[in-house]
Amino acid sequence: MAGMAPEGSQFDPRQFDQKMEFALETGEEALSTWEEVNETFDSMGLHENLLRGIYAYGFEKPSAIQQRGIVPFCRGLDVIQQAQSGTGKTATFCSGILQQLDGHLNECQALVLAPTRELAQQIEKVMRALGDYLQTKVHACVGGTDVRQDQRICQAGVHVVVGTPGRVYDMLRRRALRSEHIRMFVLDEADEMLSRGFKDQIYDIFQLLPAKVQVGLFSATMPPEALEITRKFMSNPVRILVKRDELTLEGIKQFYVNVEREDWKLDTLCDLYETLAITQSVIFCNTRRKVDWLTDKLRSRDHTVSATHGDMDQNTRDIIMREFRSGSSRVLITTDLLARGIDVQQVSLVINFDLPTQPENYLHRIGRSGRFGRKGVAINFLTKDDEKMLFDIQKFYNTVIEELPSNVADLI
Repeated sequence: MAGMAPEGSQFDPRQFDQKMEFALETGEEALSTWEEVNETFDSMGLHENLLRGIYAYGFEKPSAIQQRGIVPFCRGLDVIQQAQSGTGKTATFCSGILQQLDGHLNECQALVLAPTRELAQQIEKVMRALGDYLQTKVHACVGGTDVRQDQRICQAGVHVVVGTPGRVYDMLRRRALRSEHIRMFVLDEADEMLSRGFKDQIYDIFQLLPAKVQVGLFSATMPPEALEITRKFMSNPVRILVKRDELTLEGIKQFYVNVEREDWKLDTLCDLYETLAITQSVIFCNTRRKVDWLTDKLRSRDHTVSATHGDMDQNTRDIIMREFRSGSSRVLITTDLLARGIDVQQVSLVINFDLPTQPENYLHRIGRSGRFGRKGVAINFLTKDDEKMLFDIQKFYNTVIEELPSNVADLI
């Protein structure tokens, strides 16, 4: 979940294939591509308590890389997964790791390396949240923190360690982090990590791990250094390739409204309602319960709204979406389940009643298929607790979200 790749380093499948051809010419074995797709989390054969964690975190439908990437990792295969930042890679390997952990063994069984402290801490948060019902113990080992405390925590026993190469290598060398039981090793943003000069440290860490460790390489691009790792440390890896999303934030004016407190959001929304009803609008909430609550509240104030979420049967959802697409219903309240599926030509206003729990969902909620070149407005409701997430979103997409001006109707 690091920031977007800099301009010019975006993933290009042709480039990858040229590199693969080069690899083949230099005697490297071909990577087999994993084709199996699971369109729901329920069809992946995951532990019930892991599924509970996935749904509680706010995921309802797996993203493209999750549909392809979780199962082969769960099966213990070495994987190379290529996708841009913001496509759901983190939850892919977190789920694959959590599925395979032995909760009764109080030892480190999985090691995840990331290029920056911030990313390592973000991965730790996701791993902890998804593993909540499994009582998974996760610890972030990163530079700039108290070494002694890291030693104490690692020695006391954790199931998963996420960290930056320097500190992790230090913990392994001191034997504070014991490697005997590590069965899974993940390099996140591998291209970033190798370009930052961590290569020697990563190789040193590999040497200290058991020979039969499962390796997962997650990367936006496949530089020769990453291919070298695949040759040296991976056995018959499968490749999962997810092409770049068509979504873009171009042409969307983004604003926030400072609502201060959660319970002031409803009145703020009602003040905006007249503006909403001029156009096709989508309002996003983070939970199904919130969707139902908000729908009831707005209807009780005589506002016409539709609502849809994952608890409704498919038939009902189809009818609601048909009404919304035809324009007979103007305001739709929904969860992230439909963020990826709503491509209604006329939608020109998106309101995040709740900010998404993870930056990548922001793009799926408000992003546009760039081909149509339509304009749009996104309004984010901001409580005191949301300030960090808003900052993260701006940093993640390298975008600026300004305070909503009073003439909002003129913008739509």
